[in-house]
Amino acid sequence: MKKTVILNAAKLDFDHKLDFSPLTKLTSVAKYDVSSSDEIIARVKDQNVIITKELPVGRNLISQFPASVKLICEAGTGYNNIDIAAAGEKNIAVCNVPGYSTEAVAQLAIAFILDLSSALARQQVMIKRQNFNNFTQFLQVPHGELQNKTLGVIGAGAIGQQVMKIALALGMNILVYSRTPKTWPQPDIHAAGLEELLQKSDFVTIHCPLTAGTKHLINKDRLKLMKSSAFIINTSRGAIIKETDLIEALQNKQLAGAALDVQDPEPPEPDNPLFAMDNVILTPHIGWKCLESRQRLIQLLAANIEAFMQGKPVNIVNQ
Repeated sequence: MKKTVILNAAKLDFDHKLDFSPLTKLTSVAKYDVSSSDEIIARVKDQNVIITKELPVGRNLISQFPASVKLICEAGTGYNNIDIAAAGEKNIAVCNVPGYSTEAVAQLAIAFILDLSSALARQQVMIKRQNFNNFTQFLQVPHGELQNKTLGVIGAGAIGQQVMKIALALGMNILVYSRTPKTWPQPDIHAAGLEELLQKSDFVTIHCPLTAGTKHLINKDRLKLMKSSAFIINTSRGAIIKETDLIEALQNKQLAGAALDVQDPEPPEPDNPLFAMDNVILTPHIGWKCLESRQRLIQLLAANIEAFMQGKPVNIVNQ
């Protein structure tokens, strides 16, 4: 376990501010900004550990990996881009890094909720269009308090729980839908079925992983359950929402708006109708990109590799 290769380092270190010493203290590290499929095969030769960030690593590639490869590290939480079954068949362990961006993603979700509650982005668009009616006439955008509003949280992992913690401080009531039901001691947090959550929530925020079971979890029929005054926020994975159905719901004013840090596909096509909607906030999957989060990611990657080297693997997703 002496050689590590990072196949798309530019995805992580796009600003060249990361310190990779936690990794280089453990193994030799070869870094490549980007890697095509053909380059991947050449670059994994004689390597023991492969690090990728949201890079498709399918069965065809994995089948060509040399016997020296023992571990694939996804530099993030979601690992749907890696064929973990194919890796397992070659006795290659796959690990991820949960929790590195908990604070940053939760912060972004709450920022979206605050923005949507007061239509901040929408007001800035009006100003840029030389529309100053909000200053000279009555307020022409939605503006409401968050206190006593209901927040529906889909997914109760670390990020979902951090969002709930902040939302409680803002005085919100919380409904939680989770595949592993939990008992919540706080009086303002209640477990709910997905349909109940969608029907009762003023804001819905998504924090579950993308799996075969959650792909298009939010679709036309479920969007119809939401209040016309409600907003939906997605900082998890774009495909959890069926985007064409969301676009239709927004166009038909079935709900008040959306804030999406993730889309399907990424990046969206330039002619995507979401870009032209005043009641939609789009960001380019920035939730995990804070410098602090990315540096924490490097440290946790090193911890994963060190644990594996010591025969005590952690965060393995294909056991």
